Amino acid sequence: MRNLFLYVLVVALCGVLHANGQTSAKNKIVSKPISTDLFGIFFEDLSYAADGGLYAELVQNRSFEYSPTDRKGWHSLSYWDYMTDGFGYGNISVESSAPLHPNNPHYVLLNIEDEGQKGIGIVNAGFDGIVLKAGEQYNFSLFAKLISKQPVPLSIQLRNKKGEILAEVKLRADAGDWKKYTATLIAKNNYDTASLAVIATGKGKLALDMISLFPQNTFKGRVNGLRADLAQAVADLQPKFMRFPGGCLVHGDGVGNIYRWKNTIGPVEQRIAQKNIWNYHQSAGLGYYEYFQFCEDIGAKPLPVVAAAVSCQNSGGTWRIGGTGQKGIPMNEMQEYIQEVLDLIEYANGPVTSKWGSKRAEAGHAQPFNLQYVGVGNEDKMTPEFKERFTMIYHAVKAKHPEITLVGTVGPAPDGEDFELGWKLANELHIPVVDEHYYQAPDWFLNNQFRYDAYDRKKSKVYLGEYASRGNSLFNALAEAAYMTSLERNGDVVQMASYAPLLANQSHTSWNPNLIYFSNTMLAPTVNYYVQQLFSVNQGDTYFSNIVSFKDAAGIKDSTLAASCVKDSKTGDIIIKIVNAGSAKATADLNLSVFGKFAATATMQLLSGKPGVKNTLQSPREITPKANVLPVKKKMQYEVPAYSLTVIRIKRVL
Repeated sequence: MRNLFLYVLVVALCGVLHANGQTSAKNKIVSKPISTDLFGIFFEDLSYAADGGLYAELVQNRSFEYSPTDRKGWHSLSYWDYMTDGFGYGNISVESSAPLHPNNPHYVLLNIEDEGQKGIGIVNAGFDGIVLKAGEQYNFSLFAKLISKQPVPLSIQLRNKKGEILAEVKLRADAGDWKKYTATLIAKNNYDTASLAVIATGKGKLALDMISLFPQNTFKGRVNGLRADLAQAVADLQPKFMRFPGGCLVHGDGVGNIYRWKNTIGPVEQRIAQKNIWNYHQSAGLGYYEYFQFCEDIGAKPLPVVAAAVSCQNSGGTWRIGGTGQKGIPMNEMQEYIQEVLDLIEYANGPVTSKWGSKRAEAGHAQPFNLQYVGVGNEDKMTPEFKERFTMIYHAVKAKHPEITLVGTVGPAPDGEDFELGWKLANELHIPVVDEHYYQAPDWFLNNQFRYDAYDRKKSKVYLGEYASRGNSLFNALAEAAYMTSLERNGDVVQMASYAPLLANQSHTSWNPNLIYFSNTMLAPTVNYYVQQLFSVNQGDTYFSNIVSFKDAAGIKDSTLAASCVKDSKTGDIIIKIVNAGSAKATADLNLSVFGKFAATATMQLLSGKPGVKNTLQSPREITPKANVLPVKKKMQYEVPAYSLTVIRIKRVL
């Protein structure tokens, strides 16, 4: 194991240390610079985090591309109903002979032989119902092609479960080739389970595709944008970076399912939808342009991750025993794939005169996205096939774009064969940053706070890309908070860290725990969310040792106590975080004498409560931070409540 002897030696020496990794308050206070990108977020489209979640599209299967390969029992008309309420008759079929675009091959052919009293059409209830808010506007669009000679009138309706019309607009399909039609609907009432109906009210034959409905109120008002409340909750974390679009999603379920970024840009009707490795569908409506734009909107550095030219080792089994295993892109296709990675960098950073920079500009963003990081691989098994392909990509990126920091991978666990082989490869290639992942019990996080103290500062930096303590109770969150103080202490070697996963639709959750749970009408930031937020909005760029020390009380073990102290050079603020994951209060001694003059009072945020309590959709604010004012002086004591995280922010006086 990497540095095993050194790690054991450090842990043994730590028997005389406190849980925050500091020696005694009597020892010299030492400062060191730490990463300015330490705390960020990781987004993966699982648990309906994109379609049916962050992506604001309200119509499900809008382009009729659902398939049994996405999920058993699905087909092109899944989530659509054929409606003939007023005694009309005709027929409906799914066709592919003359599509809107070859990348979007399926469409519906509606043949209206008699429109009857109410017309004939199709109805979609979205993702478990369409939520309407009274007075708000909704942008509707579809592509239609007239097959018959006479124009076909259309009624676009928002309906309740009884079929009553909540909003309606009229259109007229009159073009013999594919044409986009748009309209705005205004909801009359609040309604949580509405449906969208496209009704032909005259005879004729009509092809339909890309039937879409968006709330006009998207995050930042973006077209093809994001659900405002979910995006704002993410923005409120103030992340320094955002890793996207996965995760396991990236290297996919087999080589044919590897996520290809070029399939996700350009007009949405020309993007290539495909199966999601989590056994549902990704429309690619939330694509690379939207990811880059969202990063910019929330002030986060983009960290796109591409596959290392191999599929997930769980391919064909997807987290089950069996399956086809890891497969590599054929070697005769590797140069093309490597060029795809290089083209991504050009898309993000290239001038508008470049091929891919011009495509970014065509989408509406002439200025570069200032890409700094690119991840290659995700939790991959360290096979010879992986190593060969990763090495080819690494050398090509390094040669063409030395300004890009490439992030490698060292497997799915904090130790073991893939971890060791991954670090061996990192050392051989001198990879700037490697991505570690681990999901462990809370006690693991409490008992491993010295993990990075033992790491060699001359070797690769660490991106802790996915971690969580397997639960969403306060105790889970505090175990993570204690560990995060060690990430700050080791912010000279830990470059970045992000909790995972970020979002989960409560009705379609495929992984637990998550940071934010949501339904169509509300969201519930977990207690873990508030821990992440308290650390993220209170980041610093300089770490100070020996500012906080503890006096044990009531038999509290050192591992339940942790603290850190950082300075934000932009504001001059001193930020102290103190964690007590134990069942009894403790006393912390604070030595602030090194900081010169500072204000007599500090702002304080306290997160505390019963250890087993969670925030849920039914009770979303059971535990949230409470603000207060704390008197401070050069040397002081702070009584740390049981089961708590305290963040103290002190303004310096110049």
